[in-house]
Amino acid sequence: MARLNKELGLAYGTGMMATSLLGTGIFVVPAVAAGIAGEDSLWAWLGLMLLVLPVAFSFARLGQCFPHAGGAPHLIGRGLGQPMEKLAAFLFLAVLPVGLPAALTLTAGFWHALFDLSAGGDLLVQLGTLGLILLLGSRKTRASGLVQVLIALAIVLLLLAIWWSGGLLAAPPALPPLNQVQWGLLPTALGVMFWCFVGLEAFTHMGEEFKNPRRDFPLALLFGVLLAGLVYLACALAVIRFGVFGSELANTTSIPTLMAGLFGEGGRWAAALVGYLACFASINIYIQGFARLLWSLADEGKLPTGLARLNRNGAPFRALAWVIGVCALCTLAAWLFRLPLDTLIRYANGNFILVYLLAMVAGVKLLTGPWRALAALASLLCLAVLLSLGQEAGYALALGAGFLGWRAWRRKKSCQPLPPETLA
Repeated sequence: MARLNKELGLAYGTGMMATSLLGTGIFVVPAVAAGIAGEDSLWAWLGLMLLVLPVAFSFARLGQCFPHAGGAPHLIGRGLGQPMEKLAAFLFLAVLPVGLPAALTLTAGFWHALFDLSAGGDLLVQLGTLGLILLLGSRKTRASGLVQVLIALAIVLLLLAIWWSGGLLAAPPALPPLNQVQWGLLPTALGVMFWCFVGLEAFTHMGEEFKNPRRDFPLALLFGVLLAGLVYLACALAVIRFGVFGSELANTTSIPTLMAGLFGEGGRWAAALVGYLACFASINIYIQGFARLLWSLADEGKLPTGLARLNRNGAPFRALAWVIGVCALCTLAAWLFRLPLDTLIRYANGNFILVYLLAMVAGVKLLTGPWRALAALASLLCLAVLLSLGQEAGYALALGAGFLGWRAWRRKKSCQPLPPETLA
């Protein structure tokens, strides 16, 4: 089979990584976290950044040593065997029913800051976003990279404008004293905030498309994580300073509301547009990652070979179209049943963290020296986050147990001896 185009460099890769992390979370999750823990959530942001770094370094090293469009499931398969690869791929795809509707709901929320959308209009915005991703995904990877770099720049410029106009540059907000922090609130906030740093595993699917993966892939991943972490902290400081958080509607429109107060209605439009594009960028790289996962599995004969065909631009369009179709069905289901946004986010986080945990355990087996120790530390951190989710981790654990049970049943059934009448 033909391989994917190698078109990505350090700049485009960094932009894609940063926007995949900023995307659906940047203009909403800081307000949600502030609603849970107030200004104490600032310490949670710093703690989350420290927690994510070992995972990011481990993913960077794994992607540098084993660049492959199969991403995290491929790495897990190399380290833990093919059954675990299939489990990780299943968990990765099982995010779609809960994670994708949550992301699209956040995306449509920016249009609510501008228009009084009906429920039907909200659904049209979500399905239209999927259509745009399908169109962009039919082009060369470089096109997506350019779009994501421009969106990352727009996010940074918008936050700089808020800090400059709001006087935060002259008098930066201070962190609350440690002896006054209500530490009991932080785990709940972290359970939602982790949503902002899922995307590392999706980016590993792009490793095969770097011109120089050994040099540029790990740098792009690490630079993107650090840039995203600083931007999240800057956004959280602004949201808390101006008090634009509280209800779900206030949280989803916090930055457009803040921009309207600083710059008038033009600011509201600018924030809504950048917020929508940021969400679009994040959803785009996730769906492109899902498509490359299916393409990789089909290319290796683990799925129907028709999914491994590339279009004239070298894009896995058939796999992408299949993913978009499933996404549309999941979006319709979430819209019909009015599933709560925060519940969807927590359930999706459970899947991502379990995949991260498996990838880090695989890293312990695949890496050597200090990298193995770092992967072991990252494994413990992922396990701690998974346990902190409590019952919200049940979705991922139930899916994993069900998948392994189904495989064991299939294996046992295939090994049963033929009945005597058949042998006769």
